[in-house]
Amino acid sequence: MTAPVPTPQDAAVTLTVMAAVASDSNGAPITPSNVPHSGAAANPTAAVLAARFGDAVIRSEVIWGETTVFVTREALHAVIRFLHDDPGERYDYLVDVTAVEYRDGARPIEVVWHLRALGHRRFLRLKVELPKRGPLWVPSVIDIYSGADWLERECFDMFGIRFEGHPDLRRLLLWEQYKEGYPLRKDFPLTGHVEVRYDSEQQRVVYQPVTLQQDFRSFDFLSPWEGMTTLPGDEKVHLNRLEGPA
Repeated sequence: MTAPVPTPQDAAVTLTVMAAVASDSNGAPITPSNVPHSGAAANPTAAVLAARFGDAVIRSEVIWGETTVFVTREALHAVIRFLHDDPGERYDYLVDVTAVEYRDGARPIEVVWHLRALGHRRFLRLKVELPKRGPLWVPSVIDIYSGADWLERECFDMFGIRFEGHPDLRRLLLWEQYKEGYPLRKDFPLTGHVEVRYDSEQQRVVYQPVTLQQDFRSFDFLSPWEGMTTLPGDEKVHLNRLEGPA
């Protein structure tokens, strides 16, 4: 059953901005407008989590109508299990798993989960903060959302964050033998030739300039045409057909 569509004569339409979803007085979804940077109504799930998990919920904030809840790493799995299973919440769609690293070296890395409760038309962002010089791991939620499989692998591949409990945590976008760091980390070199090593004291990957006698990065002089010599036979036939006379 679809919600009633608001008509122009509904002069006293009340807009409710909650978790980046707006609805009219009849409950029909509409595009939110004039959403304040801060001070909008919070997703009611934030109060439910604070009451249920206590100190495991560090803080919550509402920015541009979207609610973000910061939780401890140890409670993350239980929080997401509750959000998924509880009849009053039913966050049935895991949109994304990603991370954020700031240029400020003192700020922790944030691991981010985007969740939607489609039936309630709610959006919630969960975050876990990890000190850069501490162990970069969080629990996997693949046992709750099967769609977390490749999302967690991509986050591991790009940021080096381990998802404990993932049954097959391998690189997703880069090849498995890639040893030159994590491309979305702020310390990843964008230019130049470097040597990569792991500093156990700093607990981080360190990049140092190399001399001309040392090997360069594996992709520095890689031409896209070099891969043509290693194509399987059927792909070579297809390529020759494309490059043939019109």
